[in-house]
Amino acid sequence: MKPRVLKSMIEVMLLAALALPLQLAAQHTRYKLIDVGTLGGPNSSANGPTVPDLSNRGTYEGAAETSIPDPYAPYCQNPDCLVQHAQKWRNGVVTDLGALPGVNNSGGTWISASGRFISGASENGRIDPLLGVPELRAVLWKHDQIIDLGTLEGGHESFAAAVNDRGQVAGWFANSVSDPFSLGCLFVCFTTQTRGFLWQDGVMRDLGTLGGPDALSEAMNERGQIIGTSYTSYAPNQDTGIPTIDPFLWENGTMVDIGSLGGTIGIANFINSRGQVVGTSNLAGDTTSHGFLWDRSTLTDLGTLGGINSAAFWISDSGLVAGRADFSSQSTNHHAVLWNNGVMTDLGAVDPWPCSTAQSVNSNGQVVGDTGICGQGGGPAFLSEDGGPMVDVNTLVLPGSDIEVVDAYQINERGEIAGNGILPNGDEHAVVLVPACAAEIAAANALPAVKAAPPAPHRVSAPPLDPVFGGRTRTLNLFRRLRPSP
Repeated sequence: MKPRVLKSMIEVMLLAALALPLQLAAQHTRYKLIDVGTLGGPNSSANGPTVPDLSNRGTYEGAAETSIPDPYAPYCQNPDCLVQHAQKWRNGVVTDLGALPGVNNSGGTWISASGRFISGASENGRIDPLLGVPELRAVLWKHDQIIDLGTLEGGHESFAAAVNDRGQVAGWFANSVSDPFSLGCLFVCFTTQTRGFLWQDGVMRDLGTLGGPDALSEAMNERGQIIGTSYTSYAPNQDTGIPTIDPFLWENGTMVDIGSLGGTIGIANFINSRGQVVGTSNLAGDTTSHGFLWDRSTLTDLGTLGGINSAAFWISDSGLVAGRADFSSQSTNHHAVLWNNGVMTDLGAVDPWPCSTAQSVNSNGQVVGDTGICGQGGGPAFLSEDGGPMVDVNTLVLPGSDIEVVDAYQINERGEIAGNGILPNGDEHAVVLVPACAAEIAAANALPAVKAAPPAPHRVSAPPLDPVFGGRTRTLNLFRRLRPSP
């Protein structure tokens, strides 16, 4: 389960859903909640944000706990110390995608647009001789069969970050060259260089760097364009203590430096089918950071709502950008924002929560994200449509579920949402929200009122990491990517 503070108000959410005003129902999409369930253990989880967990045809990927004790305890991939496997859901059918041979953990990281391929990582049953922990290998699931993508240059670890419908996989691997500034420490503290790779048809290719020792691949589009982060030199900066980090775009054998907004650390978060890239970059002095849009060699500072910092996490194929921005120079609070053709819209917050973060947007302008207390979380997931004010997703879910939706990581082109929910006993399950038709809405509204469920226990949140990485935090679960904190 992810560390996070949750409001204990499930009963309020259920009652609100049952008494949803007709005006609100007419203005916003209503949803059927699908509990993806687990693989025998208590918990499952979508692995966003800044990754597609749902294909545009409605196939979901993530990770779920089994009932098998983790043989590598106390080095476990989740607090329950249970083996977890990559999980797929489609049309009501849940599939255990398994792991590499042996009793090993695995997890999905990305699903291609059609759902044909899923990338991820799996333990391989061996111990990394440099780190003394289970080795992690990049894997690809094709027709639900796992493929070990291996590694390069004598390294022991690799990680598949993204896959497209061509079967191209982008990720990173650790080589055998000692490196005191290893970018792999964003995941576990590697002592060697990390490099991005492209895998295709059984061949893994080192993407190189922007001049420094390390690079990490973060995302890829259907054209095979890869974005990520790379050191630009070997020399550490006086203020940060590490070499300059710039985002990059790699295409057809060439790595292009996207540049910075004046600071020495920047990161690319997402790329759309048109090759437009969004991310976050420090400004001069490395004390503040802004979201950026990179389009055909032009880097644009997306600005703020009047405060100090902002961040951009997702861009739709139509060019809509989702993120967050500080709204006052006297406050560190931020609101979810939508950028459209240079115009920033403040999507607000969900009362009484002071902060919000937009994590995904589709081409129709539907935005989903998280709310809560800045740096701690705690609020419900939200939906905003057509740039309008956000609404607690739980008020849009049809009656009949006792799950509170707390994470909305992605909304696909069909308006389906992938995220996480909390059961009354505190267990976490991945959920898929599917737009309901008129008949389903009418049938749900005809159900008798049910007794409100007891409140779920609170989860405790870890403080966010260095804000230069967009405030993104990381759990001990290696199969979850860096995530924006609400």
